[in-house]
Amino acid sequence: MPDEPRAEASAGYAMRRLEHAFERALTADDAAVRRRAAARVEAWRNVLDGMASGRLTVGSRTPVADTPAWVTLEVVTGGFATGRYLAEVPLRDEELARIPADAPGATDRERLNLWYLGDEGLAELGQVLRTGRYRVDVPEESALLVVAWLLEHEHFAAALDLVAELRPLMDRLRFTPTFSRSGAPSGSVVRLQPVAETRAALLQATVPPQLQSMRETLQIWNPLYDRLVELWCDTVEDELPALTPDGVTGGWPCRRWPDNWAQRRRRWLDDYRAAAAVHQASNAHRHPKSNFARLHSALQRCPEDSSALNGRDVGWIRRALANTIQPHGAPGSESRAALRAVQGAVAARPTYAAVARVLSARLDRFPADGGLPTLDPIAVEVTEAEDAASAGASIPAHLLAKTARSLEAPIGELVERGVITSGEVLARVLPQVTSQLLAANIQDAALASVYAQTYAAFRRRRSLLLLNLEHQVRFDELPWVAAVAPLRERKELTTHAAVQSLRETTMTALGAFPHAILPNPLVREFGALASQAGLKLPLVEEVAADIFMGTFTQKWREAAVLAGRVLSGTLYARYYDVPDVWAPVEPPQRGKRLRIRWGKPVAEDFAAECRRRAEEAQTSQSGGYVAENGTVLEQSKILTTHNLAVLIEALHLTDWLRDAAPDLAHRTFAWAIDRQTQPASTWITGLQSIKNTAYAWRQAIFYLSFCDSAAQREVLAQVADRATVLGPRFAPAVDGLAAVAAGERFDAAGRTAGGGRRLLGWSSGPHWCMPRVKAQPSGLKT
Repeated sequence: MPDEPRAEASAGYAMRRLEHAFERALTADDAAVRRRAAARVEAWRNVLDGMASGRLTVGSRTPVADTPAWVTLEVVTGGFATGRYLAEVPLRDEELARIPADAPGATDRERLNLWYLGDEGLAELGQVLRTGRYRVDVPEESALLVVAWLLEHEHFAAALDLVAELRPLMDRLRFTPTFSRSGAPSGSVVRLQPVAETRAALLQATVPPQLQSMRETLQIWNPLYDRLVELWCDTVEDELPALTPDGVTGGWPCRRWPDNWAQRRRRWLDDYRAAAAVHQASNAHRHPKSNFARLHSALQRCPEDSSALNGRDVGWIRRALANTIQPHGAPGSESRAALRAVQGAVAARPTYAAVARVLSARLDRFPADGGLPTLDPIAVEVTEAEDAASAGASIPAHLLAKTARSLEAPIGELVERGVITSGEVLARVLPQVTSQLLAANIQDAALASVYAQTYAAFRRRRSLLLLNLEHQVRFDELPWVAAVAPLRERKELTTHAAVQSLRETTMTALGAFPHAILPNPLVREFGALASQAGLKLPLVEEVAADIFMGTFTQKWREAAVLAGRVLSGTLYARYYDVPDVWAPVEPPQRGKRLRIRWGKPVAEDFAAECRRRAEEAQTSQSGGYVAENGTVLEQSKILTTHNLAVLIEALHLTDWLRDAAPDLAHRTFAWAIDRQTQPASTWITGLQSIKNTAYAWRQAIFYLSFCDSAAQREVLAQVADRATVLGPRFAPAVDGLAAVAAGERFDAAGRTAGGGRRLLGWSSGPHWCMPRVKAQPSGLKT
């Protein structure tokens, strides 16, 4: 059978990203934003150069020519590899110092890697293994630690095989760790980021320009202004000028000159020039028509007496004095003093930036790559020793929340604190738990520590864009991980812990973010926990519509079969017409076999069912292949419930879900409706809004299916009441759900007799629930 033609990614996306980055690098106001954009420009240029030369094959799990799949690559937005190896870094000074003058090798990196395979280098690696004073940032950095452990424990053949596999890249890649103690949390606690990142984020806090201007006006220019007004008031004979409906009344300035007036004038002008040289955040005092500017200009042109001023000038001085005295009082008056006292108190309040600097300094006593055991010591008021101007100030809640990103605590607590805000963030921290569970199957503590750090580093790798049903590189494909795989044992205790962790994390994800589908990184982490627990779960990932290859592997079918069985007869099954029975897959007979595409058996009947069901959302007006792919992929999510049924069934969470379902359904429906109340600024955001709403709607119906009839009626009444704000546009979705709950069914077009409609997120033509948006971009179709 000839090989299936292999698809490759187009360079068009990369070109658009390059143009966007280039524009940002040229036009962004913030210098830091321009620097980051310039780095992206360089990365996207590398992508395009590599694709043009054939050095990069984007869409393959080995996109860089002559590079093993296990090498950690630099990956930019969309899963495009740039061709750069993350472990290919310049040697540090302390590394260069280790290399003997006569060391063999073509590069300094190769000479250092080979030195670590000698007696002295292996002894150093063995020492850091025993003490734990190392940190693995990129998976490759643990490779020679594993070699050292294997040799120390007399696994000579495995060590030699591993060195042979690493040898071709020893001239380029760093295979040793950083020799400083790892700050990774232990036990059941996790953290979102190390202290160093939080400290850097706090130091980036700045005073907004508007606030800077206001504070400068209150602290610098208002006191100078009061002195300027007082100077001119001292030249007024009789009563000070005042405003009346008929104009200005009172005395005239420049009628008398106190003995020390010229000296005070010179001192004021000197003070003004000194302030102007330093304080430039505010410019209101320089506006030519302002009272401040008029009085200042007159003062500059009046050296000792009024000889330099004409009648018009004196009239403007009189008017300016009346303008400020009338509303605020004369200099020295109680009303003006009270105003300045209030303004001074406002200006004296510490800025968030000042408090952030204090908070950052408090973090200095914690390890940079570690976390915070508690927030109590850093949540106290600012002391005078820390910052006299901010003494007594409380730490604002939003700065404490930013600091909590380094708090080490159980996942549930970080969710409650708002540190973990989505499934994507949950997926970032979960490997800290998974790594320890996987490593617990290794008897030797030193090797277990290496294994755990390597896993955590591996999970920080960015996913590649993959086509042709290829899968991401798996952890056990790292040669140094595969070398110790025979030493792992499946312990009953760790198996139980993995099951418990998977249960708790599933409940946390659904309870905290019930409206959102499980993101791919979290699905992969769930898969690792399931494997550790000995559970074979058909967990499926979300596939991007623009790279969908038109078929599915067998696990999608397995998930759909399980979902159909679990949801048979429920509201979800009736709403989406989910089959509760699938024809069994006959084992291949002699001379026949399952359909194979790109080396994998595929589920043809599942793909055909998704295409058939997608016809409901495919109109005569074609929206292009991406939209059509989206309609098919949405049906795959409907049939599999996108992992919800699999997890609930396999982890025995049905009783938990029945208790939680009314609240989850109510919150998810509320999110979906609220999402539709937000205006769509563009055609694209409108489509995204519809898709996210429909996905949340589907999950809400899943939860509602586990409610009893009374709870279902209550939730549906709440949905109908809440959706009235959307008017007739969204009414068919509400009516359709109510009709199915009452026993009706949708027809082939997804409609009920009363005008209800089945809500789907994708459509190949104009969507019936599309909100009104601004003009559609030219050249784009719905």
